[in-house]
Amino acid sequence: MIQFFYENLPETVNTDYKPWLEDIVLSEGKKLGEINYIFCDDEYLLKVNQDYLQHDYYTDIITFDYVKGRTISGEIFVSLQRVSDNASTLSKDYEEELRRVLAHGVLHLSGYKDKSEEEEQLMRSKEDFYLAKYSSES
Repeated sequence: MIQFFYENLPETVNTDYKPWLEDIVLSEGKKLGEINYIFCDDEYLLKVNQDYLQHDYYTDIITFDYVKGRTISGEIFVSLQRVSDNASTLSKDYEEELRRVLAHGVLHLSGYKDKSEEEEQLMRSKEDFYLAKYSSES
């Protein structure tokens, strides 16, 4: 089950993304457990980053992995402020950038990393694949 929660923000995210996100999980050969997306502002996510990861910088997403075997579960924190800023910086549509970040979290839970250049390239190609799939289904 995929659920959306909000911290320090009004409810502003399109819940129609749930079937698409579930499809990503299944397409990756995984089973859907519980995935909670927590949408927040920059300051909230900075505090999570500092308190749990000992990182002192802003980010658009932090994923906490509770995966057991092939069952995907976790908490995915997303700064909608950072997503908006990134969309502007990259000259992308906000909704497209949001979908990229949502997919990114699920792909992390599916086992994809993005620490090395090679891992990041694979992650980007997976994101692009699922973004294209979303566009063709919409």
